[in-house]
Amino acid sequence: MYEWIIGGLAALDQGIKKEIERQEDETFPRDLSCAKGWIRIHKNHNPGFPFGVLKEDPNLVKGVPALTASAVLGALGMLLLRKGSAGQKLGLSVVLAGAVSNLYDRFRRGYVVDYFSIRIKGLEKVVFNLGDMFVFFGSLLFVLCEAIRSVKEHRTGGR
Repeated sequence: MYEWIIGGLAALDQGIKKEIERQEDETFPRDLSCAKGWIRIHKNHNPGFPFGVLKEDPNLVKGVPALTASAVLGALGMLLLRKGSAGQKLGLSVVLAGAVSNLYDRFRRGYVVDYFSIRIKGLEKVVFNLGDMFVFFGSLLFVLCEAIRSVKEHRTGGR
């Protein structure tokens, strides 16, 4: 089931990126019509880490995320061997979906396609893609589930 989540979410992000890439540069940025001004659509190419950091070192920008995604895959593989931990498994699967989509961009295109911003004070100038959101929210889910598990174990004396 988790491989379907990873593949499905990565494919969704890649499908949106493909559509964004297909459109003319002059049509960006623009408001997402159904979002009542809260979401703005962009066509940004980021060859570096977030905010273009280290864009002049493409091998590092490819290698670090690839190693990190491999570690997350290994952690998910270990979790899959034990019963329970559905929240943690789901969280890591969502993280991997985002990582796979952005890694595909890095290796195939040489840059990550970022395509939306949220019109909230402090975030207006930050352009994301769904892959970024998957990494963020999947990590948050994983950490929350681990914290809950830890509290439960502490209350029951580790049983």
